[in-house]
Amino acid sequence: MHFTDRVDAGRHLAEALRHLREADPVVLGLPRGGVPVAYEVARALGAPLDVIVVRKLGVPYHRELGFGAIGEGGVRVISDDIVSRGHVSREEVESVEHAEEAELTRQARTFRADRERVDITGRTVVLVDDGIATGATAAAAVEVVRAQGAARVVLAAPVAPPDAVAWLRSAADEVVCLSTPRAFSAVGEWYEDFSQTPDEEVVALLKRAGATQTEEVEVDAGPVRLAGELTLPGDTAAAVMFAHGSGSSRHSPRNRSVAQALNRAGLGTLLFDLLTESEADDRANVFDIEILARRLGGATHWLRTRTPVPIGYFGASTGAAAALWAAAVAGTDVGAVVSRGGRPDLAGARLPGVRAPTLLIVGGLDTTVIELNRQAQTALRCENRLELVPGATHLFEEPGTLDEVAVLAEQWFTRHLTRRAR
Repeated sequence: MHFTDRVDAGRHLAEALRHLREADPVVLGLPRGGVPVAYEVARALGAPLDVIVVRKLGVPYHRELGFGAIGEGGVRVISDDIVSRGHVSREEVESVEHAEEAELTRQARTFRADRERVDITGRTVVLVDDGIATGATAAAAVEVVRAQGAARVVLAAPVAPPDAVAWLRSAADEVVCLSTPRAFSAVGEWYEDFSQTPDEEVVALLKRAGATQTEEVEVDAGPVRLAGELTLPGDTAAAVMFAHGSGSSRHSPRNRSVAQALNRAGLGTLLFDLLTESEADDRANVFDIEILARRLGGATHWLRTRTPVPIGYFGASTGAAAALWAAAVAGTDVGAVVSRGGRPDLAGARLPGVRAPTLLIVGGLDTTVIELNRQAQTALRCENRLELVPGATHLFEEPGTLDEVAVLAEQWFTRHLTRRAR
């Protein structure tokens, strides 16, 4: 298996690690080349990203043979057996440690700048490198993160020789490797572009992954200004606008829960009210799909002045109809639509005009709405899919069902919006 570059390798590796999303992991990249790979993994898992700065302690007359390792926070792992068999004196141990401590401090300061190290105590840690050759550095990193308090350690790399993977399985709790070719001579031969990763790129990726901004905004939606909350992760590749329905607002706990999941995956979100407070008092306005769609379209133009990334719609109940209506309007240029427990049928004659790939999510026990979605689906001419969440009723209040909605939405938006961004 060959990879275009480290970004491509990271995206493939992320797919193989999706089973860890529910473990709420921390992703640590081995600098320098492992960080671009780890960045893609962290985005896909919605996990915090940091570097694992570790220095192997080599026997003075045989540097490849490690007698231990050191890491940040004063972590020190020494193999007394190798020290004894290698006849390494106390003075030599101290000399090697002193030299490596200076380099460790320099690297940590360079990569992390003023940011604190992510606390991994009691957490599942995913250690990521761009490839493994002998496995010595990876094994040292596993020991260091265990000493720093990790509850579980998963070692992940795109490529490694089979004997190294077999050895590392005894060190880590889990090893995920996409390719283990027997004819292995160097990591770089499995990449089309294996150019060196500069320190500046590592610093930029860490900064981007950790910078998420949330602000209260007034959305210009044409004739009115609407209250909203805009969240843009530092690595925002796309943004999703939430269209609430049936009298709900930007404070909807269900939509906020989905929005937070999208933010963890690197997607921006705009939660805003489609109606003013006085308008919301009139129940008839909630079902005026045309006016809701016009407001959403106006807000879309406003959001484009704030960020240039592709935009998608997430609609709930009557808001789903407004999202589809707005998506059908020429010039809106929406990249994807997701409906949660929605009433897409209320978009009526506008449905055939929708061009954005559309995902309809309905509770498996919400029989009436299932039928309405199936009817609407027959009118759609765009790429579309109907997903039923087993055991869920209309509001997805059953344990785990809203989490399933978030996963489905994140996958749909990531597939269709981030592809447009590239």
